[in-house]
Amino acid sequence: MKAIILAAGKGERLKEITQTIPKPMIEFRGKPVLQHNIELCKKFGIEDIYINVHHLSEKITNYFGDGEKFGVRIKYSYETELLGTAGAVKKIAKDFWNIPLVNQLTNQQISSPDSFFVLYGDNYSNYDLNLLFMKKKLTNSNYIIAFHYREDTTHSGVAEFDEDGRILKFIEKPKLGETESHWVNAGVYLLNSSILNFISDGFFDFAKNVFPLMLKKNIPLYGVCNDSEVIAFDNLEMYNQNILEKK
Repeated sequence: MKAIILAAGKGERLKEITQTIPKPMIEFRGKPVLQHNIELCKKFGIEDIYINVHHLSEKITNYFGDGEKFGVRIKYSYETELLGTAGAVKKIAKDFWNIPLVNQLTNQQISSPDSFFVLYGDNYSNYDLNLLFMKKKLTNSNYIIAFHYREDTTHSGVAEFDEDGRILKFIEKPKLGETESHWVNAGVYLLNSSILNFISDGFFDFAKNVFPLMLKKNIPLYGVCNDSEVIAFDNLEMYNQNILEKK
């Protein structure tokens, strides 16, 4: 099993902090957030890890090296220009996995049945990855998205589901009364390689481009809703609340 940990973003809403340190290297509970993600993969037996890097990349590569001291194997994907969450996955598949890339508008399917995890490396999470495996087996789905409960969803995107957990729609930054859902994307995915069919060249994002496209094409996406701890540091307010106030 492989995992991609996304760590290339500039963290522009945290400029006071991320001018000198990549956002995934922000220290939380005694270690970089990215290290928590690597250790989460290791905990669930995932030892082949691919990390995309861009902003201050040497801060990440010098710290983690080839991953040996963390009990994993790390390879890095260097982005000269940011490719977005999905574009990063496509580049890694092309550069490391020898998977042929298929335009999303064709009907040809990628032959590889391999599944892999994608984790957002600038979020802290203790998500139980086995829950995604169980959902995949139960629904026979190729695309599983983890969600966590958040009371205040005004700065987040939420999803609505049917009784089996199939995602019906996404609502970005819902207004008061627009939805009863409080289930927010946790930035943890279990995906089949056929996801590459839906990723265009260049900058492409899972939440804004890929998943809405798949729903439009009636491709089944399933969610796992769990109260695992997921902490984001998307802006200074969230940083102050989750880091400074908890020191």
